[in-house]
Amino acid sequence: MKILLVFDFDHTIVNDNSDTWIVQCAPDKKLPNVLQNSYEKGKWTEYMGRIFTYLGEQGIREDDMKRIMIAIPYTPGMTELLHFIGQNKDRFDCIIISDSNTIFIDWILTHANVNAVFDQVFTNPATFDRFGNLTVQNFHVHHCATCPKNLCKRKVLEEFVAKQTSNGVQYSKIVYIGDGSNDLCPVTFLKKGDVAMPRVGYTLEKRIAKEIKLIDSSISVWSSGAEILSHLKHLLEE
Repeated sequence: MKILLVFDFDHTIVNDNSDTWIVQCAPDKKLPNVLQNSYEKGKWTEYMGRIFTYLGEQGIREDDMKRIMIAIPYTPGMTELLHFIGQNKDRFDCIIISDSNTIFIDWILTHANVNAVFDQVFTNPATFDRFGNLTVQNFHVHHCATCPKNLCKRKVLEEFVAKQTSNGVQYSKIVYIGDGSNDLCPVTFLKKGDVAMPRVGYTLEKRIAKEIKLIDSSISVWSSGAEILSHLKHLLEE
């Protein structure tokens, strides 16, 4: 049986937040205060929608955004890790569950030639409208009280695993690699024998420490792709 690898994107695969990175397209690389302060908790997608509208009003178009996005740095050691996974696809299935959007993730993965590593990417759907403005929608509807209203990563993971099982695909273990607060919910889905890999010093590590009673999997922290790579090599030797 294969191992299922589940990656977050921002501050995990890339070493920044792709949504806030796009602000570099704005005049003077900053947003008006009214827009900057308009975020409401749990409504990140709507907030980004307002930012994309503003950028469009400033004449920022697809090529401008793409040029900025493909310059976002990958987390140290991450491209080497992804190449290793790509060379061992007979041992790994690999998905992304992210609160970014389809356009940004596709640009960034394609630029580094690592998009083929991932079997599926679950994120907020985005498109350019007929005026050339980027628009983004919520990924799905869910009833989880702890997650942002646009995305419950646990629901995505549960549904993916259930679909794979119905298709006759089972996994020897799941390895979840992330950093953020919204990664805790899917980590609570993991079972004994699975592995949660929170990034050192980030919110997920701190939340796991506080909610350790909710966690059944083992926990292995990381600070670079090299440490994840080492852990995966160890798992393959088991």
